[in-house]
Amino acid sequence: MAISPTQEARPEAPAAAAPGRPLWPSTYASSLVVLDALLITIAGAVALRARFGDADAVINDEGVLAGVPFAFVVAAAAPAWVLLLGVSRAYDARYLGLGSEEYKSVLSGTFRFAAALGLTSYALQAELSRRFFLVLVPLGAALLLLGRYLARKALHALRARGRCLHRVVLIGTEEEVRQLDAQLSRGRYAGLQSVAVCLPDYNDVTSLTVASGELPVLGAARDLAPRLGEVRADTVAVAGTSALSARELRELSWQLEGTGVDLLVAPAITDVAGPRIHIRPVAGLPLLHVDEPTFGGPKRLAKAVLDLTLALVLLVLLVIPSLLIALAVKLDSRGPVLYRQERVGRDGRTFPMWKFRSMRVGADRELTELQRLNEADGPLFKLQSDPRVTRVGAFLRRHSLDEIPQLVNVLLGTMSLVGPRPPLQSEVDRYPTQLRRKLYVKPGMTGLWQISGRADLSWDEAVRLDLYYVENWSVALDALILWKTLAAVAKGRGAY
Repeated sequence: MAISPTQEARPEAPAAAAPGRPLWPSTYASSLVVLDALLITIAGAVALRARFGDADAVINDEGVLAGVPFAFVVAAAAPAWVLLLGVSRAYDARYLGLGSEEYKSVLSGTFRFAAALGLTSYALQAELSRRFFLVLVPLGAALLLLGRYLARKALHALRARGRCLHRVVLIGTEEEVRQLDAQLSRGRYAGLQSVAVCLPDYNDVTSLTVASGELPVLGAARDLAPRLGEVRADTVAVAGTSALSARELRELSWQLEGTGVDLLVAPAITDVAGPRIHIRPVAGLPLLHVDEPTFGGPKRLAKAVLDLTLALVLLVLLVIPSLLIALAVKLDSRGPVLYRQERVGRDGRTFPMWKFRSMRVGADRELTELQRLNEADGPLFKLQSDPRVTRVGAFLRRHSLDEIPQLVNVLLGTMSLVGPRPPLQSEVDRYPTQLRRKLYVKPGMTGLWQISGRADLSWDEAVRLDLYYVENWSVALDALILWKTLAAVAKGRGAY
């Protein structure tokens, strides 16, 4: 969050500076530079071979820059491309390992390189081979994105083992600190580890129990910078507006200048993604402008096209597996192969949802008797060892294969590939007003709940994820969820 300076005199820097920025971010960024350069060189070598084979090529057969081999272009492409990636913030520590901004920066740098290569070729009147260009740029972009994905997975693995983490001091009331720490604990892959807290009214309290454990209390936030070295913190996170006044927050930002310590401020509005939040400066004051969520227009059309295209492709590819599943269901237990159930879709309209049958016939009538064994909170019913589930059904549920027939629902327009979990009418009848926002979009075959724990999630967490999706959905987010669904389905964790 940007802090606007005023005419007020700035306090002098504290005598004892905080330990500063850790070394691992710069090491990780440097590794990405080397990796990107290597991948670009590989793309260039493939493009060279695709265009010329083993022949020695020249940039222009008509004499302009004649005799300069295309290998020179490949050698020059790596540093030029990496430089433009840097200009596009593809190595900015704020974006590395988290969110979609890193991938957008890689694509932005790629577009700049393609434009620069085209302009240079035109300016020098060098007839650059179109085949070489059409192999180099798309292949380079694909390799760069794949490299970033694999590097991110490696970083997340290190963070899961307690390495490559930012050590964070949380500032706020006890409730605000606990809420923010819980969010950081759930998103360990973000690399923020709570190490201490500052409370406005600490009353000589020496520690505070939060989700991540017992954290020491450093006192109040005033003159915090000299005390950060006690816990080797490199980040300060303000958890709420009640902990610091605007003046105290500004002064804290001044204290941290030159120390290498990052300052993060949690906005009062939560579960709103970055693309909807903008900084609007008003009279020197940075105000958060929150765009309204979009539920129609070109985005919805693009989502519909993606749904129809992928659903049709998947149905064709899964014809034979579906026939084998149907045969297994039929041989395993008596009854129909498919199970039909009324669910609630967009705008509260009900529709028939189809699945491969995974329970014995008459399972719905047994639900009342099993309610006392319910392991879920909220209006859902979940039972990890549900006696109604058949042997084949247990396997189908673990890997979400029972949901393949819902691709027909996607083609019919009653469901989407990605969206909130499709609820029963009995669940909707118990929804509070704010939860009915789930019905603003089509329910999905998969969603944030699918890639975040599935049936292992609490009711409150599942609701939060569904509402987050409704507030922030986009085609890019859908693509990311679909990609992560593959891993979630393969692992089969949280499905029963």
